[in-house]
Amino acid sequence: MPMSLLRLTARRLVSPACLRAAASRKHKLSLEMARPSSNMADFREVFAKAKHIAIITGAGVSAESGVPTFRGAGGFWRKWQAQELASPGAFARNPSRVWEFYHYRREVMLSKHPNPAHIAIAECEKRLSKQGRSVVVITQNIDELHRKAGTKHLLEIHGSLFKTRCTNCGNVAANYKSPICPALAGKGAPDPETEDAAIPVEDLPQCEEDGCNGLLRPHVVWFGETLDPDILTAVEKELEICDLCLVVGTSSVVYPAAMFAPQVSARGVPVAEFNMEATPATDRFRFHFPGPCGTTLPPALARHETEIIS
Repeated sequence: MPMSLLRLTARRLVSPACLRAAASRKHKLSLEMARPSSNMADFREVFAKAKHIAIITGAGVSAESGVPTFRGAGGFWRKWQAQELASPGAFARNPSRVWEFYHYRREVMLSKHPNPAHIAIAECEKRLSKQGRSVVVITQNIDELHRKAGTKHLLEIHGSLFKTRCTNCGNVAANYKSPICPALAGKGAPDPETEDAAIPVEDLPQCEEDGCNGLLRPHVVWFGETLDPDILTAVEKELEICDLCLVVGTSSVVYPAAMFAPQVSARGVPVAEFNMEATPATDRFRFHFPGPCGTTLPPALARHETEIIS
């Protein structure tokens, strides 16, 4: 019998059930290989060798500091959700109401402090910088808690609660005044029964550049606005050189930030996700550590035994 016919006959003698079982085993094996690991020792080995670490953070990293997210069920300020206030249209229609909302958020944040996750990131950056290694934090948060914790290399892709931008001259400035203007003192209460303050535009925060006096707005990226192209370029450069990426406290559903880590993973760089639960991007990553970031992150970023401290 010719060899080709023998092979053909042999293939025909394999039962469909055997084929299905083999395919099932192969599929199960591939799933097990693809499933993100929660082995901290394995992650620590990768961490010990990394030279350029990018850490992408979202609202979850600040949740343990008691920062309200205005997302999901109950995520209201008075009777509005954030997306109804955080837009150019809302500001054009009612700048007083929008400023009340942001004044409330600023005042709340002035009383909040970094939690163990923020501190672990800042201490890791400081320690690794002495070893010729770099850490960059790319955050979607506008609360400045990373800055408070001591993070130096920080890219705030959505802006900051504590920066303003003039709608007239475009000047961007840091602003930590409390209240940000006299007319907003005591305003911004989140209770649904609270009436709008209806502050005249001329009494809202004004630009202090010589001769401008234009109306200020929060320097944050609102719904319907594009991200700062300069910051995006800086982010892209960091993601291109990183050899380890951490995704911390983000739902991975807000674009374009949701694509940052999957793009890094696609080029073979290890990505570790630290989040309360799995996200739409979890299966693309090498590691997934469920639980509060303030609990999972400090041991992950602590000094590795191979580190040499001068």
